[in-house]
Amino acid sequence: MQPYKEAPSPPMTPELTQACAEAMHVLCRDGRILRSGRAALYILEGLGWRRSAAFCSLPPMIWAVELGYWIVSSNRVFFDRILFPRE
Repeated sequence: MQPYKEAPSPPMTPELTQACAEAMHVLCRDGRILRSGRAALYILEGLGWRRSAAFCSLPPMIWAVELGYWIVSSNRVFFDRILFPRE
């Protein structure tokens, strides 16, 4: 895993840099680019949650994953305050 701001060019393009600022992306070895909820499921699968990732990849679950990702990413500051309160 590598932060998009430190990624070499190629594969980083100006368009991909802008897209990475808005959502999480995974560049697969086979050339596929996964973003947002699908990228999160790919990472979960890599962490050993294969069954859960496979189940959540099926419709209508993938729609719920994408909606959940959109809600959390659109409200990062709010969720940061709730989940990680500072003293």
